[in-house]
Amino acid sequence: QVQLVESGGGSVQVGGSLRLSCAHSGRNFSSYALGWFRQVPGKEREFVAAITWSGISTYYADSVKGRFTISRGIGANMVYLQMNSLKAEDTAVYYCAAAGSTTVLRTGTTNIKSWGQGTQVTVSS
Repeated sequence: QVQLVESGGGSVQVGGSLRLSCAHSGRNFSSYALGWFRQVPGKEREFVAAITWSGISTYYADSVKGRFTISRGIGANMVYLQMNSLKAEDTAVYYCAAAGSTTVLRTGTTNIKSWGQGTQVTVSS
């Protein structure tokens, strides 16, 4: 079982930046692909970004491409989401997720191994 704990959410103005962090631990945690999802009330949780266990390959939703960067920390027990040029529509609860592959993460919420508790990001004008 993989345990995930997010931090770094908060409030920022349009055009600002935030960095989210996700600490993960548990059995074989370094072999999992990790990703970020977000959800607003009344909508389904949507994929934002994913990174392979090696940290070599990354994937992004079209809506955040060029503005967000996902990375893994040294030792692979941290994953980060650097969010730049934030827009009001980025406002959501952001969740860290672990899965067997980035393909699982990119194709939705089915077969996700573990979720974090979520952290709120609010972007205001």
